[in-house]
Amino acid sequence: MGSFLALFSSILWGTADYLAGNLAKRFKALAVTGVSQTFGLLFGLSVIALTGSFIAPTLSFDGYFIPGVIAGIAGFIGLTAFYTGLATGRMGVVSPISSLSVVIPLIYALIQGERPSTAQTLGIVIAVAGAFMASGPEVRNGLPIKPLVYAVVAALGFGTALTFIAIGSETDSLHTMTAMRCASVSVCIVIAMKYRTLGGFSRSYIPLLIFIGVADFLANFLLGVATTQGLVSIAMVFGSLFPIVTILLAYKFLHERLHRIQYVGIAAALFGVILIAAF
Repeated sequence: MGSFLALFSSILWGTADYLAGNLAKRFKALAVTGVSQTFGLLFGLSVIALTGSFIAPTLSFDGYFIPGVIAGIAGFIGLTAFYTGLATGRMGVVSPISSLSVVIPLIYALIQGERPSTAQTLGIVIAVAGAFMASGPEVRNGLPIKPLVYAVVAALGFGTALTFIAIGSETDSLHTMTAMRCASVSVCIVIAMKYRTLGGFSRSYIPLLIFIGVADFLANFLLGVATTQGLVSIAMVFGSLFPIVTILLAYKFLHERLHRIQYVGIAAALFGVILIAAF
């Protein structure tokens, strides 16, 4: 069940990223992130209110609130660096490096004592390598420093967020995601007040922003639940396959051409998933 939830979270994440990426071509990336995550926060608060499952936050690191806040801030920094790096036009440098963010929660899981089987470990390595190749690694005329720095920051931000999602979910996944959104939305509010704008969205874009926000929230939530249903390392690998979903959607609807290495990467990632699931 944990593996299925993690895979489904990848589908939601990849779809949200595809839609948000297209919207970011018309509006500021920070505005798309801020408004969509606000809707995600409202969704989380609504679910908590409707279920009556409120858990009072504490300042203990063993609870959900502190890990959720750290995950929210780290995720926001990672997302900002990711979009800024992509704005340089070197997606072939930024995207694959940022996809390696999964290494951080993997290391955390191993430190915590997880020991996947030999076959599962091989599957993890193949799947991570496949996700890297599917992102389209491409280096021409050397490695430019600026996008490289943004890519590393994005990887560190995403990896830290994923790790603390797993930590907070040990208490409660729903509250961890809501605390995460509280932190990121708070940062967005400060930015909106500074620039005195909400992004300039018309009403016609609101349903799309709601979908992006809710899909992203549910992706985080399902991955958090998945980490409590089995090995954190395997859940994180399955959850990190979202770039493949984004790539396939862009190929289908935007008719973006895939490089040969991306086909190899997609096949390798799927083989890795099958190998993990089989054992």
